[in-house]
Amino acid sequence: MPPIYEPAEDSYLMSEAMDSEIPRLLKRNPELNLLEIGVGSGINLITALNSGVKKENITGCDINEEAVEHCKKLGFNCIKSDLFSNIQGKHDVIIFNPPYLPLDKKEPENSRAATTAGKKGNEIIVRFLEQAKNYLNKNGRVFVITSSLSESVNFIKLGYKSKAVSSAKLFFEKLSLWECLKI
Repeated sequence: MPPIYEPAEDSYLMSEAMDSEIPRLLKRNPELNLLEIGVGSGINLITALNSGVKKENITGCDINEEAVEHCKKLGFNCIKSDLFSNIQGKHDVIIFNPPYLPLDKKEPENSRAATTAGKKGNEIIVRFLEQAKNYLNKNGRVFVITSSLSESVNFIKLGYKSKAVSSAKLFFEKLSLWECLKI
């Protein structure tokens, strides 16, 4: 099993944006429930809690059993799931810091699960967005990170209107965090 994904630039991009977006969303809905796909170290579950989401309204999942167990030890409701395979119910906010890079055959196999999203680099994001709308409450929103190194995601074709809410320029790529609402 690969190690737990440790926070990096993308994790901090999501965390900082959630720190400002969640209070805005809580003003509209104090009972906001949040689902994180791919919890990794739990940094964004902690951010959600610290931003005012009630702990009982936070759920996380990861394909990596070690990440699931780690987040359970932090006190969060967390289950093993490949995207939405074991998720039930609807959510007001779904966040995902996905693997978003195109396949690099030079990258070691054991680190690809955390970084590689397919040949084009957007396949996992597309699969996620196709499924996510079935798990969103009315007026629910998705927050997802993309990379300039991957093929663009056609949000409209997938049934979402989207806007970039944050970005980070790294020396080799630009990461963008998108807020998506079902059309």
